[in-house]
Amino acid sequence: MSLTVADLTRGAMTEFQEKLRQQHEESMHRELEALLATADKTNAEVSRKDFDGFKKLFHRFLQVKGPSVDWAKINRPPEETIQPYDRIKAKGLPEDITSSLNKLAVVKLNGGLGTSMGCKGPKSLISVRNENTFLDLTVKQIEHLNKTYKADVPLVLMNSFNTDEETNKILQKYKHHGVKIHTFNQSRYPRINKESLLPIAKSMRVNGDNVEAWYPPGHGDIYTSFHNSGLLDKLISEGKEYIFVSNIDNLGATVDLFILHHLMSQPAERRCEFIMEVTDKTRADVKGGTLIQYEDHLRLLEIAQVPKAHVDEFKSVTKFKIFNTNNLWISLPAIKRLQETNAMDLEIIVNPKTLDGGLNVIQLETAVGAAIKSFNHAMGVNVPRSRFLPVKTSSDLLLVMSNLYSLDAGSLTMSKKREFPTTPHVKLGSSFTKVQEFLSRFDSIPDMLELDHLTVSGDVTFGKNVSLKGTVIIIANHGDRIDIPSGAMLENKIVSGNLRILDH
Repeated sequence: MSLTVADLTRGAMTEFQEKLRQQHEESMHRELEALLATADKTNAEVSRKDFDGFKKLFHRFLQVKGPSVDWAKINRPPEETIQPYDRIKAKGLPEDITSSLNKLAVVKLNGGLGTSMGCKGPKSLISVRNENTFLDLTVKQIEHLNKTYKADVPLVLMNSFNTDEETNKILQKYKHHGVKIHTFNQSRYPRINKESLLPIAKSMRVNGDNVEAWYPPGHGDIYTSFHNSGLLDKLISEGKEYIFVSNIDNLGATVDLFILHHLMSQPAERRCEFIMEVTDKTRADVKGGTLIQYEDHLRLLEIAQVPKAHVDEFKSVTKFKIFNTNNLWISLPAIKRLQETNAMDLEIIVNPKTLDGGLNVIQLETAVGAAIKSFNHAMGVNVPRSRFLPVKTSSDLLLVMSNLYSLDAGSLTMSKKREFPTTPHVKLGSSFTKVQEFLSRFDSIPDMLELDHLTVSGDVTFGKNVSLKGTVIIIANHGDRIDIPSGAMLENKIVSGNLRILDH
């Protein structure tokens, strides 16, 4: 058998690439050691653990070539792996649901800031309904659960270095709320220069110019940081078996007793270790991750993993009919087993950013749902849309502040007065982006019970007791202003131009 020039060239290239990879890893190791030398003693051990995790991620990043999935191997999940919620609900509840609740802890992902909504500090501290913040509503929900069923469900917050200090100050006010609250911090990883692949941080400080040098590495970090914090072992020793994980800004993510009972009623040898709540995709959800069958495993497919040629197919509502709500039920002993055997395999998300000064950096991240393929007997549950009520923008905020929803014991439910269960489509323009500005434009939140679609653009304000029905489009041209008068009822109307209501 003779070697061709192409074979030799390929061999030389592979050897060259391997050497280059080694050089990058050695340079990264030196830089991280130099950074650790600037840490104070109290934080050095935590930072070293963070960096160990980062080095593993960086090593895998250097190995990866191209999209992490082979499109030809993607199949729809077998029917039995994604159960309809109604089938799970039909089983009913046992007499003693309290014993199941006592084996549960609720984890909220609380690492994000409110910057996209023009707010400083943790997003969880933004007021969303009747002066209640996301965190207030969460505590009220769990307090109500514990009181109703005489249970002991603790709340666990996964903070980031961006949110930890302010969150802990606020937690004092919940001391007498009948909910045990624990916190742990997700890792702090260094942003790396896109060209040199080296950290841009000059020291371990997280202030001044150095703030931009660090990032929390996505919610997939929950497994490692939960394990490292000691809290995983503590909860297991207290008899907890499952965590219910969700984003703190998803107001639909409440503890569901039917899903909990389904988990607890499985025979030990077939005990489901991971449930992902999915819901039917609409055109508004085309970028959401979806569940696929891949090499005999249920797997989460995110848009970042899709080869460019197949992005439109991924967004199609006909081929991929469901998406991940990021409401997850996960076995604690299984997390411990996978962490201790280093068997958790999460795809890397490479997130490019441009900093204020124009420097191009990359963040290496992972997603919590991507671990589904590592757990035994994992499954999806196709839940009603009401369990996915995220507040990402002021348009979402308008919906949850309105009379479309009723608030009871911290939980929001669609008002019974709304005749159809779908949520209106609301698009507010850039004048409404920041929460303070948004609030200043409404004397009171309009009646939206019969609204289908609302688009508002430009300098628009709303008086008291405005009612919006059907499709309403309000467009103030540049330099013009539209004041919707108090008591106005707009049904299937387009309002444009200039409308000023002046007091006299």
